[in-house]
Amino acid sequence: MGIDAVVRFLLPKEDHFFTYLERQAILAHEGALALANFKTDGATPESVREKVQEIEHKGDKVFHELGEALAKTFVTPIDREDIQKLSSELDDILDLTNGAARACVLFGIKRPTPPMVEMMEKLVECTKLLKDTIPLLRKADYAGLTPATNTLRKLEKDGDAIFRAAIAALFQDETIDAKKLIREREVLDDLETAIDHCDHVASTLRNLAAKHA
Repeated sequence: MGIDAVVRFLLPKEDHFFTYLERQAILAHEGALALANFKTDGATPESVREKVQEIEHKGDKVFHELGEALAKTFVTPIDREDIQKLSSELDDILDLTNGAARACVLFGIKRPTPPMVEMMEKLVECTKLLKDTIPLLRKADYAGLTPATNTLRKLEKDGDAIFRAAIAALFQDETIDAKKLIREREVLDDLETAIDHCDHVASTLRNLAAKHA
């Protein structure tokens, strides 16, 4: 056991960092659900953007609170670099979800296309799994992280396949208007990147599992 681990074991632990991370994961999932609501009848791009942005602002607040607490804390329950990385990656997911909502308004997407809906639903799955998995850190259940991260990796690959098929279909359609191609691709890009960042969190969790095995 290294000296850092010994110090962490002997001194009181600041477990509230787990609360911050759990809250960020919950908000990431709430943001994904709010974005996916675009598929329901009566939902407008403007109403979806407003809701997602409201959640994103809450996420920013938690992210900054965690950063301030980290700067004032000597002993953390896990390495501070890992806490900072997880927090930043979870914040990125919510930022990118908000970016997709803004893109729908900016590019005049009145209704999401079937590939957009599929990717929104995949993002909901990813963030739901993160919401359920992050609490394992508080329990020091590092073995439990591996199955979840494997599932997240599969979901990311599924999302990538949907994205590639959608982009290929757009470029193969010789009748499509250039403006329509550009605006649909922008939204799909944001969704694909948000799903990718869920896999980034999975990679960090996988490294934590290996570190504490």
